[in-house]
Amino acid sequence: MSNLLQLALILGVVIILTITVRALYLIYNIFRGYCVLNSENNSLKTVYCIGSGGHTTELIRVMSHLDAEKYRPRMYIMAMNDASSEVKILDQERESTDYNIYKIPRSRNVKQSYISSVFTTLYASIYTVPIICKFKPDIIFCNGPGTCIPICLVAFLLRCIFILDCRIVFIESFCRVRTLSLSGKILQWFADIFVIQWPQLTNVCFRGYRHRGGCELTKLCIPSNRLSITKNDLLKK
Repeated sequence: MSNLLQLALILGVVIILTITVRALYLIYNIFRGYCVLNSENNSLKTVYCIGSGGHTTELIRVMSHLDAEKYRPRMYIMAMNDASSEVKILDQERESTDYNIYKIPRSRNVKQSYISSVFTTLYASIYTVPIICKFKPDIIFCNGPGTCIPICLVAFLLRCIFILDCRIVFIESFCRVRTLSLSGKILQWFADIFVIQWPQLTNVCFRGYRHRGGCELTKLCIPSNRLSITKNDLLKK
């Protein structure tokens, strides 16, 4: 029995070390700006992390500059108590059927303490795992709502254990002029592309592509059968 316990302990340590090395390797490549994704399809399974109020409006504006034929099927993930955003998405997709809407528990409510939000975020992350595993997205777009944290954490962890190969694009909210959102402070560590929209944020952000010309993205260039997102693809010329 003791030999089995030792073997299980060694195996557990090896697995943890492997995942840690894999995570550090991915973060190293992310910081280098390497975010190429090979795809056999001409379209990418896309997740949009929907927040309440202005976050949804901003993300819909981003979507209007993307080729819907290249970003499909689409999955919209939002908080369970976010009814207004669902109305906006249904209006946005009124001429399409190639999308789904999923709702997850809110990871952090307004004015909720950071300590308690750790547990609510953990619960939301566990709730998100089967959704992400089933859909297997190629790319995730988010712009700052707390809902995006469990989604992006799950996607990154699944990538670390070779279950998922997904890229995360984070676009800091237009209203963030001098400070990053809490989501931005977390995701700047492992989002494949991190976009800020005001030059003042370069003083508080250790990485990030500064998008010029306001809150509108131009396009993401996606050649057939290959996704290659670069700085020049994102920033307005």
